[in-house]
Amino acid sequence: MHRRLHEVLQPVQLEMLDESSRHAHHVSMVRGPEAGASETHFRMLIVSSAFDGVSRVNRSRMVHEALADELQSGLHALALTLRTPQEQESRAA
Repeated sequence: MHRRLHEVLQPVQLEMLDESSRHAHHVSMVRGPEAGASETHFRMLIVSSAFDGVSRVNRSRMVHEALADELQSGLHALALTLRTPQEQESRAA
């Protein structure tokens, strides 16, 4: 996922937190190239110029399109914070 997001969005900041263990009540799905991988829930912060002039809904669509293969192979949920570099900078000030 990391590589795919870098390819598509070229983020200046990318943070991914695997929150799958917090969703243990969900049925575990094997996903990814490694047998037994069960990472299904992630919280992400993505800061990218690709989001300039793009609505919040369309930013989410961009991420979901980039991760379409993962979403079809068991990735279940994404909690997304999507900002432009300018938006991120203004939050840090």
